[in-house]
Formats: sequence, structure tokens, C-alpha cells
Amino acid sequence: MRALVVGARALLVEVDSADEVAALHAELLRRRDAGELDGVREVVPAARTVLLDGVRRPAALAARIADWEVPPLAGTEGPLVTVPVRYDGPDLAEVAAAWGVAREEVAGLVGATVFRVAFCGFAPGFGYLTGLPERLWLPRRATPRTAVPAGSLALAGEYAGVYPRSSPGGWQLIGSTDAVLWDPAREPAALFAPGVRVRFTEAGT
Repeated sequence: MRALVVGARALLVEVDSADEVAALHAELLRRRDAGELDGVREVVPAARTVLLDGVRRPAALAARIADWEVPPLAGTEGPLVTVPVRYDGPDLAEVAAAWGVAREEVAGLVGATVFRVAFCGFAPGFGYLTGLPERLWLPRRATPRTAVPAGSLALAGEYAGVYPRSSPGGWQLIGSTDAVLWDPAREPAALFAPGVRVRFTEAGT
């Protein structure tokens, strides 16, 4: 774990894996809530980093963080969101073939996984979900689509995600949902936020 001072009031902490990001993010939120991170306004996870904004003494906090022992994140930590999915994606057959299973078995493999929102980006409401077993990781499509429908459940590399709105995209599309991922009139606006656990169920079952 390496902490880098970024400007006058921010700190960027680098780690080696998505699991370490999740554990560090949770630990930072706990310490902030306990009053140990005075002045920190934002704690923003990414693929292999966590950014702290509003740090009053970045160098001092960087030295403290270097000595932390961050416990692994328990699988039951974080709120759980259940999202019904229709497994009707245009790439479903290709994904099933890559996994060496029948099309009908994809829903069971995805549904058996409790995902976690590692970080958000790309578009408002889009969460990068980790937790898929490594044997099920898939590459992005060689040629991205110019338009992916809103609500599409997709896979790429170690991540799963749901497109909150129609946009270009190169992920493998396996299903669709009517869940609203981003609604500015809702509090919170985003259905997925870092640390939230996500389970996909088969719609109609």
C-alpha cells in the first residue's frame, strides 16, 4: 500500500487488487465516521486506488496509512440490492460457449455470485461489480457496439455491470433489467454505490 500526496488537500492510496480497494475503502469510511480522518470530505475508490479529498495534513496522513493493517472485507458487509434480470442478451450464446455451459446455465452461474460495487464511473449510475470467479472472466468484444440499450447486464474482464442509459459499449451483453440505475429525483440517485452488494435473480422466478 502506497500513499501519495496529490496537491494541497488530497491523498491517493495505491493497492494491488480490487479486494484490497474494497477493504481499504471500508476501513477509511469506518475511520472517518469515528472522527479519525478530520476534514476528509470524499473517499473515492477506483480500480486499484482510493482518493481522499479534503485532507488537512496529507503528508501526516500518508505516513499513518502506511502503518495500517487493513482487515479483509467480510462477504456479508454492505447493503444488499437484488436486481431481477431477463437472460436475453445478444451475447448470451457466446458467453455460454466460452464458459462451456448451456445457455440456460448462465443465469445460475451469475445468480450464485454475490457481486460488490467496487467503484463507479463511465456514466452516472454505472457501477463496476466484482466477485465473478476468475474462471468466468471474459474479454471485451473485439468491436464495440455503437449503442447498448439501457438496462443491459454485461460482462468484461473481472467486472459485471448494468448500463444505466443507452450508450456505446464493448462489454458482453447477457441480459436486461427494468431496474432504474440512475434517477436524479431519487435519494440516493444511484442504485449502485461503492460497497453495495448486488445479487442478480432471474426475472419471473
